[in-house]
Amino acid sequence: MSFSGEFNQLQGQRILVTGATGFVGSRLLASKDAISCSIQFRAMTRRPLKTIAPNVEPIQIADISEKTDWSRTLAGIDTIVHLAARVHIMDDSSSDPLGEYRKANVATTLNLARQAADAGVRRFIFLSSIKVNGEKTNLGELFTEESIPKPEDPYGVSKLEAEVGIREICNASGMEYVFIRPPLIYGPGVKANYQKLMNLVKRRLPLPLGSVVNKRSMLSLDNLIDFILLASRHPKAANQLFLLSDNHSYSTPELIECISKCMGYASARLISVPTQMLRMAGLCLGQKAAVDRLTESLEVSNRKAHQLLDWNPPVNIEQAIQKTVDDFLSNQKVT
Repeated sequence: MSFSGEFNQLQGQRILVTGATGFVGSRLLASKDAISCSIQFRAMTRRPLKTIAPNVEPIQIADISEKTDWSRTLAGIDTIVHLAARVHIMDDSSSDPLGEYRKANVATTLNLARQAADAGVRRFIFLSSIKVNGEKTNLGELFTEESIPKPEDPYGVSKLEAEVGIREICNASGMEYVFIRPPLIYGPGVKANYQKLMNLVKRRLPLPLGSVVNKRSMLSLDNLIDFILLASRHPKAANQLFLLSDNHSYSTPELIECISKCMGYASARLISVPTQMLRMAGLCLGQKAAVDRLTESLEVSNRKAHQLLDWNPPVNIEQAIQKTVDDFLSNQKVT
């Protein structure tokens, strides 16, 4: 892994992980690199862990909120990786979506950050979202850390507000922060739209996306975990924001072709339908957001992470997609 040069600094580190049973958290706890570095995890969970590695101390809690007392949990902790959040929901039926996101992603996060600062925690790593920057980029243009935030939905707004609040707490207390804004995260166990796309490809259904000309950045789960471990200790990561992605962006047709080949098919079944027709159909069917994600671009630059921390994604995108597809197919056989 790319943070191998920092092994000596990672030895014996004690990291509190919230959202430990989630997609990212469970993979972080299972990291073999963390075990080899003698990293001790304290895992906050709302349900029991299926497997518990020797370097993981599970702490089960019914729920976390803006009133949670973290005093005992924070004892002896020097780094926090805060993953727990109200995740983005495509069709949110809440009467006050922004209020719900603010409660879970802002108030709860800042309560933890304040208590962490008081407890002497050294570094607070916050998994934010590229949705803070916006929903799309022009073809050939990339979001960077200098891009002006332009969140367009309650989830993105709540993540930006949490960043602002954490920064204020850290500036006042001396605790360090690291913000990570990933695009779509994929890997074994991925759900939602990525899983739906794999299902469609597996069923060999003709997909009307052959004419789409776009570029979408993604981030494999293994690459994200690698960066989190690096950012937890690298001195130059202190008080920094990082946008991350795999080194290569795919168009939607290229992604579908790659998934198809990973499944053993000679090629994908793509039909060329004008993009404007797809967008009109999405609007009429109430699926505008879903169609936009398939037809528009969203690219993210890795330059800062490379230049400041000498980080490069250790897993290339083809390997990561193959690993994701293999896991998907394996689970299909089991069920």
